[in-house]
Amino acid sequence: MIYDGHAYCFPDLQGRGGFADRAEFQRHVQLAVAGMGHTRQPWRKRDRAPADTGALADTSKGWTFDAIKDATLTSANGRFEWTAGGETYVKQLMPPSAANMEYCADSLIAEMDYAGVDMAMLHRTAYLGIGNDFVASCVRQYPDRIQGLAFIEPWLVQVEPDESIARLVEAIDRQGLSALQFMPMFLGAYEQYEDWDAPGFKPFWDAVSAMGIPVFFTLAPWRRVTVDAYLNELRVLRRWMEAYPDVVVVFTHGFSWRMFREGDAMVLPDALFRETPIENPNFHMQLVLSVTLGARWPYPMPQFKPAMEKLVERIGADRLMWGSDHPFEMVHYTYRQCLDQIRSYDDVLSADDIAAITGGNMARVMGLSDGREVRS
Repeated sequence: MIYDGHAYCFPDLQGRGGFADRAEFQRHVQLAVAGMGHTRQPWRKRDRAPADTGALADTSKGWTFDAIKDATLTSANGRFEWTAGGETYVKQLMPPSAANMEYCADSLIAEMDYAGVDMAMLHRTAYLGIGNDFVASCVRQYPDRIQGLAFIEPWLVQVEPDESIARLVEAIDRQGLSALQFMPMFLGAYEQYEDWDAPGFKPFWDAVSAMGIPVFFTLAPWRRVTVDAYLNELRVLRRWMEAYPDVVVVFTHGFSWRMFREGDAMVLPDALFRETPIENPNFHMQLVLSVTLGARWPYPMPQFKPAMEKLVERIGADRLMWGSDHPFEMVHYTYRQCLDQIRSYDDVLSADDIAAITGGNMARVMGLSDGREVRS
């Protein structure tokens, strides 16, 4: 079974994205376009000369609304445009085929069929919309091909703990979603700077643990964009797993790969493995590579092969999971290439390793039986 552990469907990014206030959603979109999470090279429209996003936000301030500058974004064909100093600038956030700035379940299934992918897990992020209704509708449309993650705004977990728990129960028990995605990098935008295992989060985490669902953690150095800040996020994850050792955890994207690229090599320091709770058998790591490294390393990315060998040695092929970040990876690779990239490492991965990484491990974690039936 080929299971893409990291894909997206999303509503029109020119709308409200599940937020009550469209302006709040658009602030998240502007931060993403500015480079918080998406570092693709923007260009000047009239001659396609390389440019920057300095007119959108001061990214040195971190993932905070305080970084946003006064600007107006327009969008179509998977890209955003803005004007500064009499010039128009462009950033291609997703493939040009996303003409209406949305990505529906029909489009995902067509790409999955063409690439030979059996199942996909829909992920979430604030700048692609937070509404559980939309993702649940995609799951209902293709229940034998798509599973979905619930999104509970992390900035509301301490402020509205009972409501946050109730919404998670609703998403899992009645809307048919399968697990939780938690993204602490958005806390700073709402001026919440405590670590996400602080006492104020405990009622929510206790409820999540009692529900017995997997948690997909998306981590980034959101207060200061440094290696030390990133290692601190890994320490929080370690403390969290020590408090909830029986919860199945998926570490989305894997390590922050771009931070550890040195020239034509991927250098993973021992500190990464020391701070990450890899000794817990419930810890799993995603390998989302083409979208994060494809701008520098073309397909099939042989530069990553030594790192893959090290990950198998330190973590084990039985806890690594392929993810595409589809459709965003198509700015660099095709969907099929994204999958074939893992297969191309057959001189460091056995056939069983490749089968496990490209689907078997996700299927097991998500309780699939015979490749189709979803755990009730």
